[in-house]
Amino acid sequence: MLECYTTVKKQGQHEINIQKSRFIGYIQRCETEEEAQEFIQSIKNKHPDANHNCSAYMIGEHDLIQKANDDGEPSGTAGVPMLEVLKRMKVKDTAVVVTRYFGGIKLGGGGLIRAYSTTTSEAVKATGIVKRELMRELIVNVDYSLLGKLENELRNSKYHIKKVHYLEKVELEVYVKKNEIGEFEGWMTNLTSGQSSITYGNYEYMETPVDE
Repeated sequence: MLECYTTVKKQGQHEINIQKSRFIGYIQRCETEEEAQEFIQSIKNKHPDANHNCSAYMIGEHDLIQKANDDGEPSGTAGVPMLEVLKRMKVKDTAVVVTRYFGGIKLGGGGLIRAYSTTTSEAVKATGIVKRELMRELIVNVDYSLLGKLENELRNSKYHIKKVHYLEKVELEVYVKKNEIGEFEGWMTNLTSGQSSITYGNYEYMETPVDE
């Protein structure tokens, strides 16, 4: 599992008009090629009357699965430029479909490349990009008398509270980077004067928005 990477939010879309043609970009996060193909087919089913439903996707930790489809546009003017945008924007596990309704004015090869590239990049921006960081979930158990202090200290620290459970004792689920677990344990011991216990949860990805 990668320690950190960027991808898109779950899904989104954006439309632009160029020389009377409508270009509608659809974005979806897909973690398998099957998911990407199902997504592409769903857009084709949504726009059966469109002139073209061009697509591209890039999937896998090392971007090993890459596909591009011009769907009837001149070879190399749609799918590949769309794929190049995904590479340039460094969004893993991402599929894009650009639906085109022809407006009667031919754009030429260069115009098509710019149109499909722009639609893809604008659709990614409209959907939003997130950074996914691999974290270990640590569960801190403390008495209620320490809750206020701990919450305040955690919210002003580099660690992230996932959830708080109000049981016989308070359980705070905290996201901690793998290489910072020892540091966190020492910090928590000092904060609580040894009055806390920590159990280990799963490894999970924490998502944070990436500013454009």
